Amino acid sequence: MTETTLLTADVVVPLAGSGPDLHRVLAPGAVAVSGQTILAVGGPAELRAAHPDAAVHDLPGRVLMPGLVNAHHHSGLLRGTAEHLPVWEWLRLHIDPMHRVLRPEEAEAAAWLCYAEALLSGTTTVVDMWRYLDGAARAAQQLGNRLVTVNYVGAHPDHDYFDTLDDNERVLRQWSGAAEGRIVPWVGLEHPFYADEAGQRRAVALAGEYGTGLYTHCSEAEIEVEQFQQRYGARPVHALDRLGFFDTPRTVLAHAVWLDDSEIELLAARGAGVSHNPVSNMKLASGFAPVAELLRAGVAVGIGSDGEKENNNLDLFEEMKVASLLGKLRTMDAAAMDSWQVLEMATRGGARAMGLDETTGSLEAGKQADLIAVRLDTPRMTPLFTEGPYANVHHNLVHAVRGSDVDLTMVAGQVVVRDGRLVTADLHEIIARANAAVPGLFARRSAWLAENGEPGGVVP
Repeated sequence: MTETTLLTADVVVPLAGSGPDLHRVLAPGAVAVSGQTILAVGGPAELRAAHPDAAVHDLPGRVLMPGLVNAHHHSGLLRGTAEHLPVWEWLRLHIDPMHRVLRPEEAEAAAWLCYAEALLSGTTTVVDMWRYLDGAARAAQQLGNRLVTVNYVGAHPDHDYFDTLDDNERVLRQWSGAAEGRIVPWVGLEHPFYADEAGQRRAVALAGEYGTGLYTHCSEAEIEVEQFQQRYGARPVHALDRLGFFDTPRTVLAHAVWLDDSEIELLAARGAGVSHNPVSNMKLASGFAPVAELLRAGVAVGIGSDGEKENNNLDLFEEMKVASLLGKLRTMDAAAMDSWQVLEMATRGGARAMGLDETTGSLEAGKQADLIAVRLDTPRMTPLFTEGPYANVHHNLVHAVRGSDVDLTMVAGQVVVRDGRLVTADLHEIIARANAAVPGLFARRSAWLAENGEPGGVVP
């Protein structure tokens, strides 16, 4: 018989239900967990009475909340070395040459590093568009995070240095449902332009055949709108609709910055999701995504960090703050992108976009026990009011907390971070492995750039 564990804390923020229930704060609160699953959420006395034989784990000075969902990420080893360029130049000079020379063992080292960073900062689900995904799946299997794999596919003769759709199909066959359901493969296209007509058709067909989602970048840079018009005679989202991208079980677009009202309406009508990546959009000067309009239309919007090279960290608490502030600046409305709205995007919104809302994203009975504990005994959470006119738990979580304030992370009922330390692997070994992989990768990329006449063909 599976043992029941009762986690008690000063504060619990379930982010469950709808209407006023969504903003419910339990102080104190408790979560009952059995195996992988949440049994109940409520007051400590109530749950102790209901589960008298449960093992009690008290977490004083902590707030329990759902684990965060990173709806858009690329693992990698280029942090701090691909700076101060707009997106297309950044891709041409740094990212695409890296993919030409990347080796499986380097890709796997990057996945271990990034998933460890995610877990330590409170992210329990990572949507990773990356390469050589057997290594990524192995990393998630051991580290314990929930992983949506999205192959970084190029299905066009000019972009044959990425993963192929054959690679993607093999991952779908071999890894679907692995790690007790924590690994969920999707079909990926780096960008619709990185696939010819046959590649686009096959990607759509694969998603339908395997009953999974299709994930791609779209409308990240303003230049894409003109290029879609030239190629397809339509704005990007309308072109994707004609190409069948929304005929799959689920479709998610990363960035979706340059949308007009008709495209937003179409995304809502077709049930597509969006990942909002505010730090990346700012760093690469991509623009302001119309997040408020997407949410009003009913589009499922999650929050993503994007990769380590375009962020330069994977702290979704920081991402939440930037999402809120950027939304206010874009509309010149200090009330825009309020804290509850942003918290929902970073948890159940991302889960809904990825079709995982029956599994994760909130603390409620029947869902997987994906939860985190955030310290309250820090200057960043002081003062703290759980009720009344100055209630500020949600504001502090969005605008003050940092990922380093997380000291417990649980995924599917397994504690993977305890007392702020990774318990499923040796973090020092992970970092050493990543550092050992970097020199060869950078040397080969520099050699390729020099041979092909591109500027910057030297190791930075």
